[in-house]
Order: sequence, then C-alpha cells, then structure tokens
Amino acid sequence: MYDQLSLYPETNQKRITLSLDGMWGFRFDPDSVGEKENWMSGLRSSVSLPVPASFQDLFTDQYSKNYCGDFWYEKEFTVPDIPGRIFLRFGSITHRGTVYVNGKEVTSHEGGFLPVICDVTDFVRKGEENHLAVKANNELNESTLPCGAVKTLMNGTRIAAPYFDFFNYAGIQRSVWLLILPEEHIKDYSTDISLNGEDACVAYEVKTGGEHEVFVSLFDKEGNKVAEASGKKGTLKVEKANLWKVRNAYLYKIRIQIKDGDSLIDEYNDRIGIRTVAIKGHEILINGEPVYLKGYGKHEDFDIIGRGLNYPLIKRDFECMKWTNANCFRTSHYPYAEEWYRFADEEGFLIIDEVPAVGMMRSTHNFAVAGMGQYTYFFETPTVPELLKNHLAQVEEMIERDKNHPSVFSFSLFNEPETTSTYSHDYFSKVFARARELDPQHRPMTGAFEKNSAPEKCQCYMLCDFMCLNRYYGWYISGGPDIDDAILKFHDEMRRWKEKGLDVPFVFTEFGTDTLSTEHKLPSVMWAQEYQCEYMERNFEVFDTYDFIQGELVWNFADFQTTEGIFRVNGNKKGVFTRERQPKDAAFILKKRWENK
Repeated sequence: MYDQLSLYPETNQKRITLSLDGMWGFRFDPDSVGEKENWMSGLRSSVSLPVPASFQDLFTDQYSKNYCGDFWYEKEFTVPDIPGRIFLRFGSITHRGTVYVNGKEVTSHEGGFLPVICDVTDFVRKGEENHLAVKANNELNESTLPCGAVKTLMNGTRIAAPYFDFFNYAGIQRSVWLLILPEEHIKDYSTDISLNGEDACVAYEVKTGGEHEVFVSLFDKEGNKVAEASGKKGTLKVEKANLWKVRNAYLYKIRIQIKDGDSLIDEYNDRIGIRTVAIKGHEILINGEPVYLKGYGKHEDFDIIGRGLNYPLIKRDFECMKWTNANCFRTSHYPYAEEWYRFADEEGFLIIDEVPAVGMMRSTHNFAVAGMGQYTYFFETPTVPELLKNHLAQVEEMIERDKNHPSVFSFSLFNEPETTSTYSHDYFSKVFARARELDPQHRPMTGAFEKNSAPEKCQCYMLCDFMCLNRYYGWYISGGPDIDDAILKFHDEMRRWKEKGLDVPFVFTEFGTDTLSTEHKLPSVMWAQEYQCEYMERNFEVFDTYDFIQGELVWNFADFQTTEGIFRVNGNKKGVFTRERQPKDAAFILKKRWENK
C-alpha cells in the first residue's frame, strides 16, 4: 500500500483531483469465481449501483440485504494526458478489497474504515478510457476488525454473525478519487503544538518524494501570512495566536510547497487549529482549560445509504448536536469518513477517534451479557497473532490519517473487549505502546470498558490515560421498576473505582435506553419516552456525585440499524434522535442540562 494516507484530496495549481463517485457496475460473487473467470477485466453481467453507499439497503430482497462473501465493482474512467503520477484513492473499502486496473492487480487492503491508496501510473493509459475493478469482501472472523463470524444456513447461504450490535454494512461507502500529482510531491505532514503565553509554536515535519527544498507558511483567516519556515522539519512561531477552542474554532491555513529555486514543484494546503491537550489529575485540559465532555456515541448510519458518505446528513447531525449544546462525540466503533472530522474542526467539536476494535468477546449479544461474568477465552485462541497484526496496522493508519485534526483530542483503541485476563493485558499493552509511538501530538489514549471490566477484575484500565465506561444501570441491569436498585448498584461501582485512587478523568461513553418515539406511558415503562427521560435524570444524579467524572456521551445520538433479533425492533432504538434525525423527548432534557454544564 502506498504510504500517503493522511492527505485529503486537494486541487490546486499543481494537483488535480477527479471524483469517480457515481453509478458503478456491481455483481455478487457467492462462489468466489470472479478471479478465475477474469471479472477484473469486465463483469459482463452486472447491475448499476451508486458509490459511495452501502449495498445492503439498495435492494428489496433478503438475499441481497444479508449477502456475505465476495462482491465486485467496476468503473470506466479516463486519465487526462498530462504529466504526473496517477493515484487512486478510496475513502474505504469495507471490509477488505483488491483493486485492479485494466485487468491487473494493483493493491490489496485489509480493514474497511480507512483509505486505500495506490499508484496506478504504470497501469493506466493516459488520454484513453481505462477499466477499474474492485473485488471486495464483507466476511467477519476473529482475526478481523471488527470481529465476528460467518453463519451458514441449512440451504448453504452464508450470513454475517457479528460480535457487535450494529449492522454489518459494506461496500465502497466513501468517495473515490483519481489524483494526478507531480513526480516529486508532498506525501504527508504532521504537527505538534506548544503554547508560550499568547504565542504558539507549531513544530512540523513534511515527507516528500525527493530532496528539493520545502517551504511552509501559515495564514490567518484573513489570508495574512503569520509565520513561515523552510526545511522538511521546522517550527512556525505564531505571535498572539488565535486558539482553536471547544465550540469556538479558529483555523489557520497551512501551505506546504516544494520548490526548485523560484520554480514551484508541488503544493498542498490544509487547515489546522492551534490547541493543546493534556490530562491533569481528573481533568481534561484543552489549551490548559478544563472541559467537561457532553455529547454522543454515534454511527455512520442512515436509511437507504447505510454507512455511505452523505454531506446533508453530516450537516444535519452537527446542527442537531449543536442544538442540544453538545461539544463531543466518539466515532463508535470505527474511524468515520474524513469529512466528519473536517466539519468538526470547523465547528469546534471534540472527537474521541476509535479504531474498529469491537467484538472482542465471543458473543453475538455482548450488550446483553455485559456484567454477567461471561468469559470466552477470546485472547487465548490461535487467531490472536493475526488479529494483533491487523489491530496494529489499523491503529497506525488511523493515527496517520487523523493526526492533524484539532478536533481529535484522543484515540480510543478498543470498545468493550474481554479485559479480565493477563492475556488481554499482554495484547493491549502492545497496541497502546505502538499508538503512543505514532502520535506526534501525544494525545491521551483510552478505550471503552463494559460492565465485566469491574474495578477488581479489569487487567487493562491502567493502560488508559483516562477511563471510558459503558454502563447501562437501569436498562440491561435492573431496569424498569428496579431502577432504584440500579442507581444503588451504580453508586456502589463508582465508590469502588474511587477507592482505587486512580486520579484520572472518567467519561461515560455509553449509557441509554431503547425508546420508541411513538410510545408514551404514565407511570413510565421501559421503551416509553418518559422512561428514557427518567433514566437520564437518574444517571445524571450519579455523574454529579463524583468530581472525577468528566464527561457523558449518551448512547446513541440517533437510532441505527442492527442485525435482526428479538432484542431489536428494526434496529437499536437508543437514539436521542430518531433515525430520521427528529428529537425524542430526551433531547430536550439534554439540551437543558448541557446549556450551562
């Protein structure tokens, strides 16, 4: 795989980006005969399908919706007959893909939520029409991220059996670009920021494909140059810096150029925010000021398009989050499309950026067994070395892609794994150590723990710079008429965490109830809107009791699709908003609480 992951496509005087989004040819390959029959040179029998989008909800039959196995895309494209190197850039191919150009394999990639980039200069015919094919696969196993299995029905049909509670959407779900770059070009850059009174220092490092001199400049919102430096490594000194603040963002434009004397070879422009992140005692500090996290766990999920990139949806989600006075969200349970982060940079939202390490417990209903003491020996199986390899690779790709976003203040390296054995500690120690090596801004690292990861049993909490807990006291634990007991149990656990004397922030990254927007009942019952509101209020009582609790991210921002089952009524209904992004009653509770929190 080409080593340019983090640079979002830009067109300027030296770079050309052409979108390949639109209708593509599509075909299922249940018997995996595509390569043998040379489908990479043409599918022959195909249907038209939009890119970007998940494929599952575009059909009207069960087989297509639940299809599990190989599937193919194809697209004809023309490369302008101009100088430069030619690249293809997929925002993602879920969960794995092999790319072919004019019948020849170019690259393969494992992991469905990070870019796939390949140099196709030697494979294309400039000035002519070219054929692009992608063989993708959406199967799950215990060495993939996310984790799961494949179930074979009695009639031989295979379906996904995820170890996680969201639908296994797949396809080319993010935009595809054709890039034309100079032969010697900017591959990547990183920044590290420090503050000195009113001034700031932006240390940078640039990677290029040659040895010509590099020049870096910084411009304010009005276009005034406020700092400049030369060399592949250097420091931009900014006097009276405008800081990127929570819900009050200020972005500078950074311009990187490669020059040969007065001749410009390549240029790349991006936006960065000047801000620092630190953990001090039980406080989360942005620019040295404490911040209380308030917001949501989310999903990339919407009707028809599944997990496909959709600009209007991004806009609507941010407007809904702003309306409730939120300031943060977690990219549960995978890195989102880059457009989400760019919008968060503009709006001043904080992001906990999460690698797709979900399902690391051998259960298709892990949400229901949390806290019941189940132990599945997940980290003691022969698949662990391959899983760790994939985990480390995707951590590296996530940090490389997202390292310059001011909105990203933390990386989450797992969600609800089995953490009660020394095997899990050995596994995650390697993941955390590698993540700390990779991040140039040295952000705090964390992971989200479920109820089995109790203070007396968890073997991994000490790896985290701050604690993220997913807790459902009053829903999965002592719900409905037993909610008074639930709150007592909740207090008991928090007292036990307090007794450990960790002196780090605790953030609740999940808490919530399934709620039907049509259901009202007095007195309240589970699934009614009144119960969701009461549940929130009772949980807030616990949060406000302990000063080390420094954040509350509700599960979930909006209702989302899941695998079918008796626990789910056409998906998970824990949304504060419906899947159509309309508020439930609890949204007004949050809006009022977060106004001055």
